Amino acid sequence: MCSEFIGEDGNEKFWQFVDTVKELTSVRSYYNLILKKAGQFLTDLQLNLLKFALALRSYSPAVHASQQIASDEPPPEACPAFVSIHGQHSCSTKEIKKLLKAAAGRPKPYLYKNDHTYPGVNKTDVPVVILYAEIGTKKFTTFHKVLSEKAQDGTLIYVLRHFLAVSSDPQKMLLSGYAVELAIKSTEYKAVDDTKVTATNAEDENDDEVQGFLFGTLKKSHPEIQEQLTDLRRHLLESTNDMAPLKVWEMQDLSFQAAARIMSVPKFDALKLMRDISQNFPSKASLSFQHLSETIGVHPGDGELFINGLHIDLDIHNPFSILDILRGEARVLEGLHNLGIKGEHQGKLLKLPVSAVDDSYSLDIRHPAIMWLNDIENDPTYRSWPTGVQELLRATFPGVIRQIRRNFFNLVLFLDPLQEESVELVKLAELFYKHKIPLRIGFVFVVNTKDEIDGFSDAGVGFYRLLNYIADEYDLSQALISMLSVKVGETLSVDTVTAYLKKKFPKANAERILGVESEYDYKRQDGALFYKKSGLGALPLALFNGVPLSPDETEPDELETIILQRIMDTTTAFQRAVFMGQLTEGSDVVDYLMEQANVVPRMNPLILSTDRQYLDFTAKPVIAFFSFLFFFKVSGRKLLLNALKHLKASPGVRVGVIDNPTGKPSEDNTVLYRAIWASLLTQKNKAAAEFVQKLLIDESSQLLQQGRTKMKDFLIQGMDEDAFEKKFNTMEVDFIRSQQLFCRDVLKLSPGQRAVISNGRILGPFEELEEFTVEDFHLLEKITLSGSAEKVKAKVKQMGMKPKHASDLVMKVDALLTAAPKGEVRRDVHFIKDSHSVLNLSPRENEVFYDVVAIVDPLTREAQKMSPLLIVLSQVINVRLQVFMNCRAKLSEMPLKSFYRFVLESDVSFLANDTVSPGPVARFTELPESPLLTLNMITPESWIVQAVRSPHDLDNIHLQEVSGVVTAEYELEHLLLEGHCFDLSTGQPPRGLQFTLGMSQDPLMYDTIVMANLGYFQLKANPGAWILRLRKGRSEEIYQIVTHDGTDSPADAGDVIVVLNSFHSKIIKVRVQKKADKISEDLLSENSESKGIWDSIARCGGSKKDDAEKKKEDVLNIFSVASGHLYERFLRIMMLSVLRHTNTPVKFWFLKNYLSPSFKETISHMAETYGFQYELVQYKWPRWLHQQTEKQRIIWGYKILFLDVLFPLAVDKIIFVDADQIVRADLKELRDLDLEGAPYGYTPFCDSRREMEGYRFWKTGYWASHLGHRKYHISALYVVDLKKFRRIAAGDRLRGQYQALSQDPNSLSNLDQDLPNNMIHQVVIKSLPQEWLWCETWCDDTSKVTAKTIDLCNNPKTKEPKLTAAARIVPEWVEYDNEIKQLLRRAGQPT
Repeated sequence: MCSEFIGEDGNEKFWQFVDTVKELTSVRSYYNLILKKAGQFLTDLQLNLLKFALALRSYSPAVHASQQIASDEPPPEACPAFVSIHGQHSCSTKEIKKLLKAAAGRPKPYLYKNDHTYPGVNKTDVPVVILYAEIGTKKFTTFHKVLSEKAQDGTLIYVLRHFLAVSSDPQKMLLSGYAVELAIKSTEYKAVDDTKVTATNAEDENDDEVQGFLFGTLKKSHPEIQEQLTDLRRHLLESTNDMAPLKVWEMQDLSFQAAARIMSVPKFDALKLMRDISQNFPSKASLSFQHLSETIGVHPGDGELFINGLHIDLDIHNPFSILDILRGEARVLEGLHNLGIKGEHQGKLLKLPVSAVDDSYSLDIRHPAIMWLNDIENDPTYRSWPTGVQELLRATFPGVIRQIRRNFFNLVLFLDPLQEESVELVKLAELFYKHKIPLRIGFVFVVNTKDEIDGFSDAGVGFYRLLNYIADEYDLSQALISMLSVKVGETLSVDTVTAYLKKKFPKANAERILGVESEYDYKRQDGALFYKKSGLGALPLALFNGVPLSPDETEPDELETIILQRIMDTTTAFQRAVFMGQLTEGSDVVDYLMEQANVVPRMNPLILSTDRQYLDFTAKPVIAFFSFLFFFKVSGRKLLLNALKHLKASPGVRVGVIDNPTGKPSEDNTVLYRAIWASLLTQKNKAAAEFVQKLLIDESSQLLQQGRTKMKDFLIQGMDEDAFEKKFNTMEVDFIRSQQLFCRDVLKLSPGQRAVISNGRILGPFEELEEFTVEDFHLLEKITLSGSAEKVKAKVKQMGMKPKHASDLVMKVDALLTAAPKGEVRRDVHFIKDSHSVLNLSPRENEVFYDVVAIVDPLTREAQKMSPLLIVLSQVINVRLQVFMNCRAKLSEMPLKSFYRFVLESDVSFLANDTVSPGPVARFTELPESPLLTLNMITPESWIVQAVRSPHDLDNIHLQEVSGVVTAEYELEHLLLEGHCFDLSTGQPPRGLQFTLGMSQDPLMYDTIVMANLGYFQLKANPGAWILRLRKGRSEEIYQIVTHDGTDSPADAGDVIVVLNSFHSKIIKVRVQKKADKISEDLLSENSESKGIWDSIARCGGSKKDDAEKKKEDVLNIFSVASGHLYERFLRIMMLSVLRHTNTPVKFWFLKNYLSPSFKETISHMAETYGFQYELVQYKWPRWLHQQTEKQRIIWGYKILFLDVLFPLAVDKIIFVDADQIVRADLKELRDLDLEGAPYGYTPFCDSRREMEGYRFWKTGYWASHLGHRKYHISALYVVDLKKFRRIAAGDRLRGQYQALSQDPNSLSNLDQDLPNNMIHQVVIKSLPQEWLWCETWCDDTSKVTAKTIDLCNNPKTKEPKLTAAARIVPEWVEYDNEIKQLLRRAGQPT
């Protein structure tokens, strides 16, 4: 893991670290030694971050991913390390030679982006050897020695992947970075199982201190009074944590009282107290203290966290992503610190808005070489149009282009009249002109510039002169339009030009117009010169408002659409400018456009490219500055000459020089360079520049090299000749050798290559014939200054330094800030100095520090998360911390109804015997015993966790009834791979498309279905390299994958490879297309099942018959959800009642997310005994869908929101049956019921029990008016026609409506029931016959006889507990219950 951490700073560091790590001993000394070795490559701050990363196990997935890739090889048996050479394996170094010989005949292995390749000689035609080994072992060292030597010789490419020889009993590792919540449940209806659970006595049960008593110690000293001590402990706990309900007036100021308590303790205890209050609030609610109220720009009660001004949203970020942010910031902070920038200045420089690289640069189009066809502002054609810029804000229909008499939109075409493509573009321009599109159109004609060429020898020149003639005689627009007919139907030649002239202008003198003495040749060179200076690419070219269009966009078929789209897009920007007052009636629109930051005098892709490299000035002293060049070739001298010409014109630039000679430097071949260097060291700037310019002229250098002229003959007036002579004559050649090495090692230039460095940014190396002109230097300066140099300069000025130091600092800081990855904008958060509501913790002096600002109400979920995070951050990094207490006033209900623990450690902890401690756990102590609690896991977005061990009912924890300690073990079962999929042709998501995920040995391990909302899909996986494919069957027959983003294989590769190697979320984008012969096919049409679909889900139980038989088999699919032991008890009884009343084979589908470990253990016994199939389905609530926080509401959401994606396409119909239901009829009847075209059928609520009339909420208010004559349906039992449901996109509609309604906490109070009833007009419900669901609360006793199912609804009137009601209402329930209990006893489960 340590090597992965170091590897993120570069491949070279990774291998240097690997070389230093040799064999290691015990765990603790191993850990300390690793840190010691890592310390050679890391600063103190980075070392602390490494410890934090190791405590978080942040790089475990990367190591595990290599392990999974190795298992796919697969590894040879009993082999602690092995090499794979093009698919052949060996455990011994002796066989490498033999395997290498035959390797060329086998295909090369696939290398992943994160693979570690040894930095040897980079050849592509040599074999690739992959070593799978554990760094630091004997076996690794042997292999590494051999392979690294061969890689340095260039005989192979050496790749290292982590591999641990798997032991028979792999130890599981405890993770951190998640939270656990014990939420207080409502006990309005008693829903607790009465089955007794055997107590587990945890060792540390009594180690905790309660009100000063150490009960563990007391019990050891006085074993004879153990029982009394236990009673005393319980009494003290209850008195400490008495949860007497608060009066409303006591509750109002709780938030302020909590803040006051936190502010009143010593600073260093304040965070711990905030953690204690927020995480144990229900038992600490009776706070009392003085009243405070201070607030800033955030709403009272909001929580925000900022690190160095970056906003950290704790709903999105987790400790793993925060670690990444800390690492990224460390580079910049250490850089600034090393440059001597400390304290307040650090924050000011960090928060400078260093503009991100702009990739749509614009060329200045105010140039005389452009011949404008029209001018919207002045041409009479547009006289009737309004002229005011305010017209832009007038409302119009969407898609209408406003006709305003201003040059808002400008199209410039660069054309060579001889190219065939030119005529099409001119035709298009004419079309725009004739249709009065508000577009000013200009042309730049690039023709031969030689003076001796005339119109009779070059068709382009003839055409240009003819154009000028017509423009003079008539007008330019006439000339340009008539030029079309010159070329129509044939290529342009001298003959066509002269023929056209004779035909149209018979009186004109052809010689006078086209000949050598032509009067119409003016400005011919201008177009070609402008084109050359502009640095644009191949002709023809189009610029829209100065922004070049790509060659694809310039295609005549595309251009029309592109221009109209650009006009619409640009209108929005103009509207904003008018609204903000930046563009007024008096403004010249073209000037306004050309004064924007992205406008440049010339286009040079090298300077403007977004992929930029920077030198690190913070570590080593650096000599040079603006240009690095060499001189013994003409091109090097020319480069320096251009730099000096630029220097003359631009006072804010310094130029430095470094020599990179082709050969070995000697006295003779370095004369010129030593003279330049001597003058720079001894002369004043102006004199040195003039002298160097004089030396660089071609004749001077020739005279010097030939020895015909002495150096002193070149000296100019104003130079200090003695100082120069002395320096020049004593100068050694060695320093040129050191510059040559610098060019090779730091700049990675070969001898003789040229490059330019501007404030640390490396441009180059240049190609042999590539020029870097004076204009390029101008452009480079503009780009550098507009990026950040100006802003950095202003801040450095305020620091009051000497000019030379200040200039150096500007350069170094500019390089550091612009090289840093661009994130979001940093915010400047500061408070009015107020000690009452801001907690300030100062950083350690003279160390790199992070500026952390937290705004929090101590009684919110944010405080529960933030306080432990801030405590750990202050242990990991040096922080200047400000915590602002942002309290809410007038609370009307308890602000927090849960106990909370955030599991996070700053370093790996060890036990006394030097072994690693088992790991971090969430421990709740001193909890009150009276409330009923439910346990929720709050994990990073990409984790899928399951409870794997706990005898207790984690949904209903009642400590009064538990002896001992409640323990629960959860496992990170899978990491989530998410994606979005779209059809390239339609732009729409391909609903019902199926993907599979697997490895080359086992291609189908997980599968999923694409939903229409955002084309979203999700797949379970684990760290490793996976292959994503379309599912065999209709998906693969109809569609093909075209491109993909966010994956680990090239975008056009056939196999989509996805590597999961971190705890971060992985989101990919896939674009598919229908195959040419399947355009009219529909995935969800009637015949959409394919034979192999039943293989789709990795089966958890049940029989395994072949597919054909499966397809014919008549199966009853029943879906149910349950959470907590009581509902699981009901669920088993429901299953038994279903099985007793049908002869059809049954398959049960359960939502795995909330089932207890004991249910998952016993279900297989039950399936075996009663002969049914079952499957546990799982779906992670998508991040983009409004999250519910209460467990019960989450479960309700799962009942209705994901029906289209939970089950394979082969399942036609599914029946949902509530866990607390008893079935008395054959559900086959319900499955085969005709739903009359509706996607699902529900039973309406009974009306027959009259005494409940006052509780029938659906008969009044909103529901009465919304439903009209329709009935309100109950969600305890429903049948879904999944084919119809998917075809009409019912799932997507339900999710859309849920998203809209769920933002309001008061809507959808019974989510699973209210949502389908609310959508009854859009997604029709078939009302099932009343006998399908009888429930005592709403139905009278006479109708019970005909009931086909009985539901144990809650009774709002009597609030009778479920167990009592079940035994009273359903006589057979007790029999079923006893039968199940016996079965569980036989399976060895508590009953």
